[in-house]
Amino acid sequence: MLELRNRQVKELTPEMVAGYDAVLCDLDGCLVAGGRPLSGALEFADAVANRLWIVSNNSADTGETLSDRLALIGFDIPAERICLAGEVAVNRIAREYPGAMVQVFAEDPIRDLAQSLGLRLSDHAADVVLLARDPKFAIGDLQRLLKALHHGAELIVTNLDATHPDPDGLPVPETGALAAAVRLCKPDVVLRSVGKPEPALIDLALSRSGATAETSVFVGDNPATDGEAAARAGLAFIHVARPPSAAFHKDPVSIGQGALSC
Repeated sequence: MLELRNRQVKELTPEMVAGYDAVLCDLDGCLVAGGRPLSGALEFADAVANRLWIVSNNSADTGETLSDRLALIGFDIPAERICLAGEVAVNRIAREYPGAMVQVFAEDPIRDLAQSLGLRLSDHAADVVLLARDPKFAIGDLQRLLKALHHGAELIVTNLDATHPDPDGLPVPETGALAAAVRLCKPDVVLRSVGKPEPALIDLALSRSGATAETSVFVGDNPATDGEAAARAGLAFIHVARPPSAAFHKDPVSIGQGALSC
């Protein structure tokens, strides 16, 4: 209930979020791992229904592409109830720098979104550099990024998570690991991040839901990002501390390792 502001659980149940108008939920480690639904996650999502809002540092998908991916493994969560760091970052760039030349280090859904919003993608000169989780990121990309910064481009990073856990609890490199490489090469770099624990994603979810911080709860598996984001926004926090190799939903269907990260 509402008076239980912060607690730790091993598995999600609908009863623990009863009474909240909006349930903001991280994805990886809470509902899925390695592209597969975790035990109890589908039942939880079905029971919470339209009170459930995905608030994730995922920087590979848009709401549309992630909604489609989730549908393949049994979740019915429309794009409008999905708030993602990559999508929010692109929207912010398009709003603040309309028509800008942008270096985008990201997967195709993020690159496609940037182009659809009128941003001009460039491999060289740029007004802004967007760094997201990019499995193809290599030394040559780092060199191009650093050159753009040297010539005055602004660096926006989708999120600063160094890793996210795989199904066995082992670390999978994330956007923050790439940002760390930039910082090692350019210690004085100035960057902006839109992902948790920054407020942008929670603000968006609350705005869309019409709920207030006082009547909402944040569910996450990482106290340093999810818990801190909830604290800054004034939301109750449920820390999902699943053991390594947490059981998957019966008859699991996978949509690919890493497809549903953060």
